[in-house]
Amino acid sequence: MSLALNFVPFAGVAFFWFLGVLRDRLGQREDQFFATVFLGSGLIFLGMLFVAASAMGGLILAYSAASGELPGSATFAFARAFTYNVMQIYALKMAGVFMITTSTLALKTNLTARWIALLGYALAALLLVGSGYLDWVLFIFPAWVLLVSLYILIDNLRESRSATADQRA
Repeated sequence: MSLALNFVPFAGVAFFWFLGVLRDRLGQREDQFFATVFLGSGLIFLGMLFVAASAMGGLILAYSAASGELPGSATFAFARAFTYNVMQIYALKMAGVFMITTSTLALKTNLTARWIALLGYALAALLLVGSGYLDWVLFIFPAWVLLVSLYILIDNLRESRSATADQRA
């Protein structure tokens, strides 16, 4: 678990790059209202992810220092509930808001394929409603980010190939 927590900052940097790629791709077509909510929800999600990882790391360190005393204590129960609530409820709700605003921007600006934006709406609704009840919902957001990232990567490769072909002609 400690090893996984040490990878969270790298995941955060990757998400920052994802935000940057989306904003760059939007360019001048960006709607200021949705772009503000998009950026704000993404940054809040990332902050909450870091807080949850930090709380879990603190819990692991406290357990290693006093393994016999901690599991039955009120401190352990609080730290565990705090970590769970920050991640499963609040961070995933922000992820849902991020997906909705990104999907809206995608529909308005052709940022991604229409079906990806519509899928984003459906998955965001599942995140907003189910994040406090279904543990597997946690995987929806990274899977959707991966889908959007792959779409953009493939689309950029297509554009660079067509630009290369146009230069040769």
